[in-house]
Amino acid sequence: MAKPDYIEEMEQWSESFEYGYPVTVRFSETDAFGHLNNTVAFVYFEQGRISFFKDIGLGEEWFSKGGEGIPVTADLHCDYVRQVFFDEKLTVSVKAAEIGNSSVDLHYKVTNEQNDICMTGRGRMVQVSRKTGKALPWTDSARSLLEASRKK
Repeated sequence: MAKPDYIEEMEQWSESFEYGYPVTVRFSETDAFGHLNNTVAFVYFEQGRISFFKDIGLGEEWFSKGGEGIPVTADLHCDYVRQVFFDEKLTVSVKAAEIGNSSVDLHYKVTNEQNDICMTGRGRMVQVSRKTGKALPWTDSARSLLEASRKK
């Protein structure tokens, strides 16, 4: 498989992840051939990024009823590297690769227990106003939390 264009150097990219979220492949997530259904990768990315956002402190504002901003997925991409099967234990790693005015480009790496890369991905999340639905610039504190997550 060719290296995705969002990865310059695979080993360096792979080693740059600090945050990981554990998942175990459920039977209901597999298809008739016994391997992980290709749509489930996006569910794993969602679980990983929500946990990542909560862990770095962005979840408090976004997931409370009083917060003005909410995260919206602008695009999401997955590259499938290796098959995954029922009951495998995986780690969904997430990192903020690039921070914009109101958006963040997230990268994803899914590895198995042998630390083999099974999937890679990227996606842009945009913070929008609950009231207007338009892009909402990061506050200084939110930007600081995102920047700090890149330096751990």
